[in-house]
Amino acid sequence: MSKTNRGAVLLVLVAVLIAMGGISLLKGGFFIGKHEGDTIHLVDIVMRMSMGQKPHSDFMTPIGFLAFAPMSMFVAWGSGIGHAIIQSQIFVAIALLPAIWWVSVSRLPKRLAMGFGVVVLVMILALVHGEANSAVSISMHYNRWAWALAYLAIMGSILPPIYGQSRIADGAIIGGAMAALVLIKVTYFVAFALPVVLALIVTRQIMTFVYAIIAGLIVAGAVTALYGVDFWFAYLADLQAVASSETRAAPGLPLDQILIAPAYMGITAIGVAGVILLRQAGAMAGGLVLLTLLPGFVYVTYQNYGNDPQWLLLFAILVLALRPETDRRAPSGLELRGALGILAVIALTFGAPSLLNMAYSPFRHNAVDTTDYIPMFFETEGALSDLYAFAPRIVQVTEKRGLDGVGEYFHEWNELADRGEPTEFMGMTFDDCTLDGGMAAYSESIGAELTAVNGQPVFVADIFNALWLYQDFAPVTGAAPWNYGDLSGFENASHLLVPTCPMSAQVHGAILDAITDAEASLTEIDRTEMYILYEIG
Repeated sequence: MSKTNRGAVLLVLVAVLIAMGGISLLKGGFFIGKHEGDTIHLVDIVMRMSMGQKPHSDFMTPIGFLAFAPMSMFVAWGSGIGHAIIQSQIFVAIALLPAIWWVSVSRLPKRLAMGFGVVVLVMILALVHGEANSAVSISMHYNRWAWALAYLAIMGSILPPIYGQSRIADGAIIGGAMAALVLIKVTYFVAFALPVVLALIVTRQIMTFVYAIIAGLIVAGAVTALYGVDFWFAYLADLQAVASSETRAAPGLPLDQILIAPAYMGITAIGVAGVILLRQAGAMAGGLVLLTLLPGFVYVTYQNYGNDPQWLLLFAILVLALRPETDRRAPSGLELRGALGILAVIALTFGAPSLLNMAYSPFRHNAVDTTDYIPMFFETEGALSDLYAFAPRIVQVTEKRGLDGVGEYFHEWNELADRGEPTEFMGMTFDDCTLDGGMAAYSESIGAELTAVNGQPVFVADIFNALWLYQDFAPVTGAAPWNYGDLSGFENASHLLVPTCPMSAQVHGAILDAITDAEASLTEIDRTEMYILYEIG
């Protein structure tokens, strides 16, 4: 690729970064339209880290610390959490821009290089996780960042450089990207490590492979120097705890449905057709590696909320890059270059709604009518004051209650309804009731009532332990900002709050069962319609 074309690619990438990042900052805060619970979870972790708490030892999470480190860094430097969220995305985009540019211009012709680079930047800078729902949200930002890193590692390994060579740069990018996946969301590393290694071997990028291993070891060494050897054991323990949790619901469709459900059957066929056509076109290495990538693509799609197949954009670019330069026919007589081009267009068509939703989400955010938005943590100054949510969504506290239980109006349907056994704890049987929305108002009001606690750490028997973000409580050391049904941090709390109508009945029941099994010493000190408060010990 000529210097002029390389410069043109860089210019386009910089323009996208400035446009998406700049427009995101112009609003003067961050205004979310959905996923308030996920946002509370995110803020809980970021604020803990900005205070100096260490992930996996001072709090429990299966998500790697690198997903939150940029945000916590900006909060520690004085930014409000809303601005820090946007600043962190711009920071990550700037940090990865040289790698995005190099992988693009060293392996792809001009137009494909621009397309690849733009897609990666969109995934980093978007203000929605994907799909086609246009409401703005920072939820699952780590999935977008992880896809961006996976794109770099996969593209860099499956396509050897053709416009310029630098084995050290290639190895640093691939190894660094894979190491970052471990430290953001390990699912991606597990899904793509083997295909990336295979790609480097079959394309004879052996020295690049060596440098990639060195880069990964350097990252691992740096993290160990920062957090100590125990960090890795604690991270593994958090991952094992979540993997074995009975309350961790599948984020969407069952795994087999990601292959054969009506919305995915065509996508599965596209992937298989790509492997077959590439092999027939003589791209034997590319077809082989793509075959090993498909299970990983499916598994990551299954693991991610919404089951959004965001690998389709990478697939389309790879197919276009690997198709033969001249006409070549399959044994059936099919002209393969044209067929692969059509396949890429179909893949782009399937992936377009998600890409477009992400691409113009910063512009939608800037155009949001903020009349009915209020600070999500009800603060008008300080680190939590510039994150806003749509007021009805965070203050409308609504119960979902079963009416077919014993003694209820529709009790005759109780057996067929099969709701399971009610939760029992300390002689009390809890109604079939969960909260649907209004988490912020709930936390603000309940926290304000707990005067007997005197600011001490309160363990909440529910999916969130975020009362400390709303009132002047100490955070529970070792707690899980998103609880999966265990007692993480319970030993460090002074009080236990048991909601009578929790946000997650399954997590609520699992926690109370675990407390009962642990035979914890509890003394009731307050009881209201909405909760029971116990002193621990």
